[in-house]
Amino acid sequence: MASNDVRVVPKAVGINAWIEDELAGWHFADERLGRRLSTLLDQMAGAIGDSIPLACQDWASTKAAYRFFANDRVSEAEILASHFDSTRQRVAATSGPILVIQDTTEFSFQREHPEKIGQTCRVNSGQDQDGRFRMHTVCGLLMHASLVVTTEGLPMGLGAVKFWTRTKFKGTAALKRKINPTRMPIEQKESVRWLENLRWTTERFGDPDRCIHVGDRESDIYELFCLAQEMGMHFLVRTCVDRLALGVPRQIAAR
Repeated sequence: MASNDVRVVPKAVGINAWIEDELAGWHFADERLGRRLSTLLDQMAGAIGDSIPLACQDWASTKAAYRFFANDRVSEAEILASHFDSTRQRVAATSGPILVIQDTTEFSFQREHPEKIGQTCRVNSGQDQDGRFRMHTVCGLLMHASLVVTTEGLPMGLGAVKFWTRTKFKGTAALKRKINPTRMPIEQKESVRWLENLRWTTERFGDPDRCIHVGDRESDIYELFCLAQEMGMHFLVRTCVDRLALGVPRQIAAR
């Protein structure tokens, strides 16, 4: 593969130059929402890993942050749109193949009313006095992200992000015990996230032949292989299933 030839792209100048440049293409209905997002990112950039109140420092700024996230006119897509566009521009400013690395991250929270957020999994809480195992539901959400990097390891940004909770797929695991999982439509499984990110990223960049999608064993999905071939992109997947390869009489593990 040819190495990536990275060209210099002019950037804004200032204390929050990167944020201003990254948000240059926001598409909020009200321009005040765009300014508020810029302020929030500037505050959070100085307090990575801290809570919103700690990042905002005072109660007025904290309330403004909560009002922003609770605003019906603010959506996940609108917040991320400008970053995706900036990623696309950085990819266009390079030559050669790009790696699109997919993986899932879990965010867990402690809440009195976890149903307002969702659940990620159920875990063993240990044994009670009678020796019976107890289970509890972990409150939180999941994020499946596609990180775009050059073959030299230079991050370009995110190409696609999907957020969800397992409340949406409640009952899927129990259904798999009754029927053959391969007979379930991919749209009814959490695995559909791999296909969605692959499609969104490829359509966003508009150059599928440059994209090499990289995934772990969870991405060893037949439907993903079909979609990649249909869209004309490349992929590198760690195998989970001992499959037959085209034109080879033996399975992969036997080679």
